[in-house]
Amino acid sequence: QVQLVESGGGLVQPGGSLRLSCAASGSIRPYVMAWYRQAPGKQRELVAQSTSGGITNYAVSVKDRFTISRDNAKNTVYLQMNSLSPEDTAIYYCNSRYGLDVSWGQGTQVTVSS
Repeated sequence: QVQLVESGGGLVQPGGSLRLSCAASGSIRPYVMAWYRQAPGKQRELVAQSTSGGITNYAVSVKDRFTISRDNAKNTVYLQMNSLSPEDTAIYYCNSRYGLDVSWGQGTQVTVSS
């Protein structure tokens, strides 16, 4: 099981961009890596995921604005977020899973506000 640490969150104006990073304590090569988010009063939702084979999937609300990528050599997953809107404000969590082996990071706050 890997330990996950997110970074890169912060305050950004509407229309701006942020890049989140998720550093793993070990190899992510076999894992499905994903980003989830949870806004106040809402359930945690899947934002984007990347399979071990590099296939990506996105929530409809972020498609064409967000890009998930992974660097297996650096054991790191990224989430590039463009054209941010206040509706993207949430805590963003990194997730890894391989069968029953599931890990979560501690989360990083993203706030989109003018």
